[in-house]
Amino acid sequence: MQATAATYLDGLNSAQRRAVEHGVGDDAVARPLLVIAGAGSGKTNTLAHRVAHLMVNGADPRRILLMTFSRRAASEMKARVERIARKVIGETSSAMTDALTWAGTFHGIGARLLREHAERIGLDPVFTIHDREDSADLMNLVRHDLGFSKTERRFPAKGTCVAIYSRCVNADTSLEKVLGLAYPWCAGWAGELKQLFSAYVEAKQAQKVLDYDDLLLYWAQMMSDATLASEVGERFDHVLVDEYQDTNRLQSSILLALRPQGHGLTVVGDDAQSIYSFRAATVRNILDFPDHFTPRAEIVTLDRNYRSTQSILAAANGVISLAKERFTKNLWTERTSAQKPYLVAVRDEADQARYVVEKVLEHREQGSLLKQQAVLFRTSSHSGPLEIELTRRNIPFVKFGGLKFLDAAHVKDVLALLRFAENPRDRIAGFRILHLLPGVGPATAQKVLDAIADAADPAAALGAMPAPQRAGGDWACFVETVTGLRDCRWPTDLELARLWYQPHLERIHDDAETRRADLVQLEQIASGYASRERFLTELTLDPPDATSDQAGVPLLDEDYLILSTIHSAKGQEWKQVFVLNVVDGCIPSDLGVGTSAEMEEERRLLYVAMTRAKDDLHLVVPQRFFTHNQSAQGDRHLYAARTRFIPEGLLQLFERTSWPKAAEAAARAASQGPRIDLAARMRDRWR
Repeated sequence: MQATAATYLDGLNSAQRRAVEHGVGDDAVARPLLVIAGAGSGKTNTLAHRVAHLMVNGADPRRILLMTFSRRAASEMKARVERIARKVIGETSSAMTDALTWAGTFHGIGARLLREHAERIGLDPVFTIHDREDSADLMNLVRHDLGFSKTERRFPAKGTCVAIYSRCVNADTSLEKVLGLAYPWCAGWAGELKQLFSAYVEAKQAQKVLDYDDLLLYWAQMMSDATLASEVGERFDHVLVDEYQDTNRLQSSILLALRPQGHGLTVVGDDAQSIYSFRAATVRNILDFPDHFTPRAEIVTLDRNYRSTQSILAAANGVISLAKERFTKNLWTERTSAQKPYLVAVRDEADQARYVVEKVLEHREQGSLLKQQAVLFRTSSHSGPLEIELTRRNIPFVKFGGLKFLDAAHVKDVLALLRFAENPRDRIAGFRILHLLPGVGPATAQKVLDAIADAADPAAALGAMPAPQRAGGDWACFVETVTGLRDCRWPTDLELARLWYQPHLERIHDDAETRRADLVQLEQIASGYASRERFLTELTLDPPDATSDQAGVPLLDEDYLILSTIHSAKGQEWKQVFVLNVVDGCIPSDLGVGTSAEMEEERRLLYVAMTRAKDDLHLVVPQRFFTHNQSAQGDRHLYAARTRFIPEGLLQLFERTSWPKAAEAAARAASQGPRIDLAARMRDRWR
């Protein structure tokens, strides 16, 4: 067995092998294990080898609990375990992995255990489970029954209520604290929200349903009973947890109740990649893990990186080394390169977009597919100017971590208003914009559009119409705005459209402040167009079907560029990586500097972004940003400062450059002729 074991473990480095062999075949199994797995260090491979090694050495797979953060990850882990075990025990390995029945997500494992013990904890064994949409619908019914849907001031929408409830549960934190930290605009509704959540819980219990968060909450409550905790814990000889830095307080309490002494417990993660506090994850879980036990947990650090060049790792190590609290870890690799990461100064966000596009195409000419390259950003709205430039250049892209900029509802609303002002016979635009008016439903909107369709001057006909019965004062304001937009000069009319839309934005969307930043971004983009007609012609695109994590894979292109928020990029890798807006105010975000803990998470975000790159890393630093109404001076450009996470002492780790070079800028300016009005051409073609 030893010779065979040496064979199937030969592919591991020394640190990985220590993690895999820890406690197998000796008394050290009583000591819990923490594996600090740096970016690109083979974490998944190491964990799979550990599970397989336990099974090969006699562990009963039916008594192994393996928890991951997705069903897909659990399935992939089981497949890897089988491949490894097959090298030692042959075809019978499939029977062993089939017996690995307790591999799944925290929520999936929780659901199984709750159903098994339902009668002992006051649940009906046939309880059903609500997904997020079901939960929001039930919350809305309760909200309506309590009269909160007809309050004088706008009560938080159902999705916001569910999000607040979920944050309180998963962070194990009071409502007041959650509102203060994450939902300050809802702080005035604390009393009503407590009443709503109490009624929501009663409704779930009456209907014999649990929501997604209940699967953890009820499991944690069940484990607070010493007898039940002992029974559940004794079912398993080994408990292994992946991505431990992403667990919340409830998950940590469950794990510690399962293994209060740490016997047979292994957790794997990286404190430097803990970036999900907005989902109630806390880095404290992994930082404090070793000291929960006596003797202290064994720590094995995986610091050999198989992804990036040493120059990229040196820069990333430099950034994370300034963290206030961390497990000491310096990534290293045998992949050498003389090319340091680029720290690129550009004039503004428009030049930033042009720089990225030129370099992406340059890399493509050198042999890198578009899909082997990625552009990362702190916040979804940061990619707006780049998306416009990619569209102009006919470069296909896929965006992860939010809608494409032009497909966001609030951006489409403003564009629809501009299109309707440009052409009041545009029924699609008119229908969308009329629906924004309180009291105007589909039937009323249809009547309005029918009434102006055949008029010689539809805008005048709109102004002469009597206000719809339920539209009230909003109608007069709407007509005045449409009239004003037809007479207004570009791009001032976009500001007029935004000002009209702002109260509707605040009425419709709870996260109005975040969405308002997109509209300011839209105004900045508009300033680069000579006319409204040109702006709308070049920007109005058919929306993709997808509306969540993936904004739509191009169907006719096998290759496409990846755009992603840093959060959505975690766990991924690309040959070339571009990071946008590496300046204070963006990284770190203005919204993420309230506390020391928030600042440290912003630092980790930059680290995660940098460690996605395999061969080339470009950190782009715009020198100025357009701001709207930030002071008495009104709209203006503010000069930006390089992120504080790259202080002077780290600059030697980067190749500092600017773009474009003076000669290139002059040549480009000289070569640019008059801009072609595509909108006019397309109209003339069909006349």
